[in-house]
Amino acid sequence: AEPLSFLGGVEIMTFAKISQVAHYAPSQVISNQDLSERMDTSDEWIASRTGIRKRHISQSESTSDLATEVARRLLEKSGLQADQLDFIFVATISPDSMMPSTAARVQAKIGASKAFVFDLTAACSGFVFALATAEKYIRSGQYKRGIVIGSETLSKVIDWEDRTTAVLFGDGAGGVLLEASEQQTFLAESLFSDGSRGEVLQSSSVGLSSPYSDKEEDKKYLSMDGRAVFDFAIRDVAKSIKHMLADAPVAVDEIDYFLLHQANDRILDKMAKKIGVDREKLPANMMEYGNTSAASIPILLSECVDQGLIKLDGSQTILLSGFGGGLTWGSLLVTI
Repeated sequence: AEPLSFLGGVEIMTFAKISQVAHYAPSQVISNQDLSERMDTSDEWIASRTGIRKRHISQSESTSDLATEVARRLLEKSGLQADQLDFIFVATISPDSMMPSTAARVQAKIGASKAFVFDLTAACSGFVFALATAEKYIRSGQYKRGIVIGSETLSKVIDWEDRTTAVLFGDGAGGVLLEASEQQTFLAESLFSDGSRGEVLQSSSVGLSSPYSDKEEDKKYLSMDGRAVFDFAIRDVAKSIKHMLADAPVAVDEIDYFLLHQANDRILDKMAKKIGVDREKLPANMMEYGNTSAASIPILLSECVDQGLIKLDGSQTILLSGFGGGLTWGSLLVTI
């Protein structure tokens, strides 16, 4: 049954809608040419294989700093005060600390004294998972508005001597303001995980270190089996999107844009063919940001709004799809 709220004895359906978007990235930009001066690589080698040409790398801002700037921009755009927020969720695999959470740091920095907060860890699917979670809180009828942010400083978990990973990732943050609505805007959902394949993409493993345990080595840096991840995206993610859309209330050709995780331009090319849509419906910005994990989809969404591709007037239908470490993958079909 759908959640209900009551006003003057009248039952009112409660739904959630994305009402504002924002993004932020560190000002320092590192080009492929810059990387070629540190390691055996080139602009042609990186761009031809990934589509990436540059990435933003933080000099002094932490994950919570990036997320806080996004939160402030969302509040400024909406005209809301921080104490009007019911929750703040931050999706990240590069938190400032495990405790307090990145979301708690954001709450403190913006003064969102009435919000409950937590981090969600689902790698490159993190924003989609967090947004799906937040939508349920709004639909419960107990909460009116909250912020969902994907924020990463992946530069601190990258081995900058490893060209197979160092050329791929960047830092940044993006997010949305989610508010209660009488109109249903979340149309379909599909979330998956497969921990049995988790070893193909790993980061920040902390080993045992107590005097009562066998010592284990920390594995700070991100490691990835690029071929396995590429094949996973093309096979499993494309299949899940097609399956979800087969039961969706709108036809595939009625979807205005497909905002997929920005990992590799060749993945987007193949995904468009697999789904059966024009490649132009899959915007891309990895050439400017690299792979920003949980931040990639909300950054792309915010840029699409800034560029006028997406109107935020309720007239368009978009698909958001993330996929990455865990393994995790998930999609949301949303009217925006």
